[in-house]
Amino acid sequence: MSQIHEKSPQHCAKKKLINLKNHHKKLIYTFTTFILSILLLILLVWFILHPTKPEFAIKEASIYQLTLSGSHLLNSSIQTTFLSKNPNQKVGIFFDEIQVYASYKGQRITLDSSIPPFYQENKDSNLLSVVLVANGLPVDPSFGYEMGRGQMAGRLVLNIKTNGQLRWKVGTWVSGRYMFIVNCVVVLPFGASVPAGPLTSKQGSQCSTTV
Repeated sequence: MSQIHEKSPQHCAKKKLINLKNHHKKLIYTFTTFILSILLLILLVWFILHPTKPEFAIKEASIYQLTLSGSHLLNSSIQTTFLSKNPNQKVGIFFDEIQVYASYKGQRITLDSSIPPFYQENKDSNLLSVVLVANGLPVDPSFGYEMGRGQMAGRLVLNIKTNGQLRWKVGTWVSGRYMFIVNCVVVLPFGASVPAGPLTSKQGSQCSTTV
């Protein structure tokens, strides 16, 4: 006599639930593996092509005007030329925004001046020239005193500061935007007698860059 085994509806439902859970586990495992593979690839590319921050150096700076109107209104005109270098071998740099200004003893002495956006190839260098000006710019009342001290010391120490945004380019891939800040120190001769021409420094100076 043959025996007939029939599975109950409860047993079938339990089996379907187990199969569904296994299917979900496989999907989660596949998705997690895919995401981890992408992240590992990005991390690998980053370590291989880790971009080095751009380098800047002041080549020349000239002060054509730096005079007080009244007790605390400054008129200034400064021209500076600096070198921008991309030290990377396989990474290009898009400079999207560049704002430059000058400061003295922690005080702004010019307004912002813009440099047009440009792309810099790997291992490439560019000379950038900008004129920084201010008319009737309010400064601290101690500015004149600090200028007098600098004149007695025989030198004028300025900071040429730059900030903006850049993007890295590797092949056809372009990164998101990163903020960068550049600080350059310029030392100009500033004796007791004011020269007829501009105060000029051609010694050059390396700048610090933060990305």
